[in-house]
Amino acid sequence: MPKKVNLAVLGSTRGTDLQAVIDAIEKKQLNAEIKIVISNKADAFILERARNHKLNAVFLDPKGKSREDYDKELIRMIEKNKVDLILLIGYMKILSKNFVDKYKNKCLNTHPSLLPAFAGGMDKNVHEEVLKSRVKETGCTLHFITEEADKGPILLQKKVPVSENETVDSLKEKVQKAEQEIILEGIRLFGENKIKIENNKTKILN
Repeated sequence: MPKKVNLAVLGSTRGTDLQAVIDAIEKKQLNAEIKIVISNKADAFILERARNHKLNAVFLDPKGKSREDYDKELIRMIEKNKVDLILLIGYMKILSKNFVDKYKNKCLNTHPSLLPAFAGGMDKNVHEEVLKSRVKETGCTLHFITEEADKGPILLQKKVPVSENETVDSLKEKVQKAEQEIILEGIRLFGENKIKIENNKTKILN
C-alpha cells in the first residue's frame, strides 16, 4: 500500500495547479495530505484557495530578511508539519543553498516548457518565447530542484501541441492542464517509492 504523502506547497501567485491537487485528494484519487501552504505574497490567491478548503495557509513576510534567514523560517515551518514532499507552485523566490541541500530530491517544481528548451523564464514569458520561436509543440516539466534553476533531475514531462492561432493565454491554459496531470502523477510515484535518482537523472521503477 503506498504511503500517504504529507505535502507542503510554496507559491506566490494564483495557485491554479494547487486546485487540481486539492480536488484529487478530496475525491480520494490521491493518497496525500496538504499540511501547509506558504506564500511570500500576502495577497497571493493561492492562500485564499487554501483557506477556502480549510487548509493551513501562511503568509511568511520576506521584508527585511536575507534569503538565508527567510528560508530558515520556511524550514522551521516545514519541519513542524512533518512534510514528506514540497511542491513549488508558481513560487517566485529563489531558494537558498541551505534549503535546496536540506530538501534534496524532496522538492518538486513545474516549469511550463519541455526542459531544457525555454529554460530560465517564468510563466507567460516562457509561452511568449515558445510562440515567437514557432515550434509545433511545447509542454511542461516536473523536476526536482537543485541550486541551478531548471537544471534539476527531470521526473516527468508532458507534450502539448501548439495550434496555428495560439495565444499566450490559450497556450498557458493548455500547459497548466498538463502540469496538473504530471504533478498528481509525480506525487503518486513519490508515495509509491518508485523514484530513483542517480547522477542528476531520474529513473521510474516498475
